[in-house]
Amino acid sequence: MMSPNAIRNIIGIIGNVLTFGLFISPVPTFWKIWKRKAVEDFSPVPYLATLLNCALWVFYGMPFVHPNSLLIVTINGFGFVVEALYIIMFLIYGKRKIRLKMLAILLAEIIFMTAVILIVMLVGHNHDVRTKIVGSLCVIFGTIMYGSPLSVMKLVIKTKSVKYMPFYLSLAGCLNGIDWTIYGFIHFDIFVVLPNGIGALLALCQLILYGCYYKSTPVEDEPKGELELPTTMPRIEI
Repeated sequence: MMSPNAIRNIIGIIGNVLTFGLFISPVPTFWKIWKRKAVEDFSPVPYLATLLNCALWVFYGMPFVHPNSLLIVTINGFGFVVEALYIIMFLIYGKRKIRLKMLAILLAEIIFMTAVILIVMLVGHNHDVRTKIVGSLCVIFGTIMYGSPLSVMKLVIKTKSVKYMPFYLSLAGCLNGIDWTIYGFIHFDIFVVLPNGIGALLALCQLILYGCYYKSTPVEDEPKGELELPTTMPRIEI
C-alpha cells in the first residue's frame, strides 16, 4: 500500500503537468499576436496577475519558508518564465499606452515582491511565521489569478457569445485547481487548499457559462479552422 507521501508526490506531479497545460494554453493567442504584430484588444492583466502569483508561490516553496515543497517551486518557476515571455510580447507589440501601463504595474510588482521578501526575512524568525505570511498572500493573489477570466462574464452574457471566453484556459484551471486541492489535503496545507479550491469553483463557473452560450455564438465568431485544429482557442480578451 502506498504511503501518503508517495500519493502526495504523484498528485503533485500530475498537478505539475496540469499546471503546465494551464500556463501554455494561451500559446495559440500569442501565435496570432506574433503573426499580426499587434495585440489588438487582448488584455495583459491576467498575465501580469499570474506573474506575481508565480513569484509568490516560488518564494512560498523555498526551503527557508515552507520546506518539502519542491513540486510547487518547479512548476511556478516555469510559469514565471512563461508569463514573462507573454508579457514581453505585449511590450513589443502593444500600443504605447498599454506598454506604459504594463511597465507601471511591473514596477509595482517588483517593489511589492521586494518588500515581501524583506519583511518575511526580517520578521519571520521561523518556518511557521514565514509560511503564514507568504501563504496568506498566495491565497489572495492565487484567487485573483484564477478569477481574472471572470471579468469577461458580463460581456459574454451581454453578447451571448463565447468569443472572448478562454475555454481551454478555464478547463485547465478547473482540473489544475482540483488536483492541487487534493494535494493540499493529503498533508493539510490551508494555503494550498484554499486558493486552489476557490480556483476550481471559479473555473467551473466559467465552463458552465461557456456551455450556456456556446451554441448561441454567431458562426462568424468561431475561429477559422477550429474543427481541423482543436488547439485553436477563442481570444483571451479580459
